[in-house]
Amino acid sequence: MIELSTLQVFLVAAEERNFSNAAKRLNLSQSAVSQNIQSMERIYGVTLFVRRGRTVDLSEAGQTILPMVQEVLRSARMLEDGFQEIHNQVGGELLIGCSTSAGKYLLPVLLSDFQKHYPAVHPRVKVMGRESIHDRLLNHTLPFGVTSKIFEHRDLECQPLFNDKIFLIVPANHPWAHYGKATPDDLLDQPIIMREEMSGTCETVMQSLKNYGITPDMLKVVMELGNPEAIEMAVERGVGIAFVSEMVAARGLAFGRIKKVEVEGLELSRTVYISHNLSNLLTRAQSLFWAFTQSQRENINTALWDSLVNFTTA
Repeated sequence: MIELSTLQVFLVAAEERNFSNAAKRLNLSQSAVSQNIQSMERIYGVTLFVRRGRTVDLSEAGQTILPMVQEVLRSARMLEDGFQEIHNQVGGELLIGCSTSAGKYLLPVLLSDFQKHYPAVHPRVKVMGRESIHDRLLNHTLPFGVTSKIFEHRDLECQPLFNDKIFLIVPANHPWAHYGKATPDDLLDQPIIMREEMSGTCETVMQSLKNYGITPDMLKVVMELGNPEAIEMAVERGVGIAFVSEMVAARGLAFGRIKKVEVEGLELSRTVYISHNLSNLLTRAQSLFWAFTQSQRENINTALWDSLVNFTTA
């Protein structure tokens, strides 16, 4: 009979589409991952993956058994959960997909508070795009997703987690730094560093500027970066100005390396949501975490800022 550990290797390899990345997630060697997959293929006489250089894709046979493997491993987790409940314990893995820069700052604070109550739970946060989170929630490979976009789907429940403000930041020696104010039209002559077009920050900013007749092609974009921390660093070095989450700006502002500028008429913020699939049978740890996020909603912003202040002043 096939081992659950072998099925886990297959599932992670299918999710990562790369044996090396799967090995890192599983704390195995790449050869161990390959050997597990080859063993399954040899025993059952099928090809589960089509190798394409460094990446792999599921074969037709692999696609056929993937939902069954997911169900078997889900049932195994529920069984383990049941045994833990008998002994009045809560444990197991807590996987969360995150697509927002603010979420990357929020989740460690939220999870550390949750672990104080349930130390046997092992959280794992995976950063991915919003569409990937949406798809993985629907195919039951991801229990929770944290995004700046609410998913309109009958199978998904989305609840607001916290409100994330977006700041315009400039280098400390910028002409606007002392006065701290600007108008939307002032942006047109400035070198701007932007997030990628599909990011929640970019969408929020451009939607607000649209009200002032400003479109993306009118801005002097000198650099586009996918990493918000890299954007903050580029502003520090004087490359340009940028709109970033208040969480990303906090450290640079605390050390005086950048300055916040208020743009007249723009109150930029976005809601960050946590989502899960209503048809997904949650483990006890997952159910408790969902309830915990809802109970902490009012306190999250305060706890997060306290954590950032402590970090920047340490």
